[in-house]
Amino acid sequence: MSGPGVGFEFPRSDVSWLKRDVLLFAVSIGATAKDELHFIYELDPKFAVFPTYSILLPFKKTTQEVIDFYASQRSNPIPGVPKFDPTRVLDGQRSIEFLKPLPTSSEGRQFELREKVLGVYDKGKPGTVVERETLVVDKQSGEVYTRMVGSGFFVGQGGWGGPKGPATVNYPPPKGREASPDKVHEIQLTPESAHLYRLNGDYNPLHATPEPGQKMGFGGAIMHGLFSWNASAFALLKELGGSDPANIKDFQARFAAPVKPGVKLVVKIWRTGEVKDGFEEIRFVTEVNGKVVLSNGRASIRVVDGKSKL
Repeated sequence: MSGPGVGFEFPRSDVSWLKRDVLLFAVSIGATAKDELHFIYELDPKFAVFPTYSILLPFKKTTQEVIDFYASQRSNPIPGVPKFDPTRVLDGQRSIEFLKPLPTSSEGRQFELREKVLGVYDKGKPGTVVERETLVVDKQSGEVYTRMVGSGFFVGQGGWGGPKGPATVNYPPPKGREASPDKVHEIQLTPESAHLYRLNGDYNPLHATPEPGQKMGFGGAIMHGLFSWNASAFALLKELGGSDPANIKDFQARFAAPVKPGVKLVVKIWRTGEVKDGFEEIRFVTEVNGKVVLSNGRASIRVVDGKSKL
């Protein structure tokens, strides 16, 4: 598909992580000592990275320090389209494919991000959607470990005459079973949940202090959309895949509404019975007080019975 900005490749960037980074990530999205010690204790014989950790690497890059989020987002404008304001951007939709499991540390290896623009879509007065693909690649072997596709919605920054973009594919709960999910998983947040999660490298001030959220009409700070997204992936793998990272092949969801710190997330999960190569298609929605905050939820999971088979 062609259009303004399509195919533009961002400069490749090195990424690195330590064991402490993947431990922190797992704790921040809900892993417990009781059920998921293999995600939060480095000497566990089955110690592994929770698969969606890759989604943090475009924020973290190689640093262990707090960064200026807005400056980092401004660093590489896309040619052929307006220069968008990163202080008014929200996540639209994210998908991820797990091609190879990440090592628990990048030490002794060299990894990089390869990112390109898939589309820039003008939605008129509401804003502009920028869709990009990001690959996590071993620089020496060229092997791709993770493929991610994400869309950012630049609020109120549309109307510049760009293409409207294609219709998106929807993955609703199975028809007739909307009120009867196969599994329900609850996640209780605290006022500090966003402050813990941001230590993974996603330092957007929108999630740490009330002023940006007040300017955007949210009434104050909101949770990272990717917190709800990652925590929902954790819920699906726990409820259906025995918390075994080998049992999830891909995962996606659309960001439908903001989440405030301190609320309870409710992840409703449906099995479809559609199995390919041992992985079943799963549908889900995530709600707060009955309001959908993550929609279009879909994953491919190897469903196991009972406790983890790790």
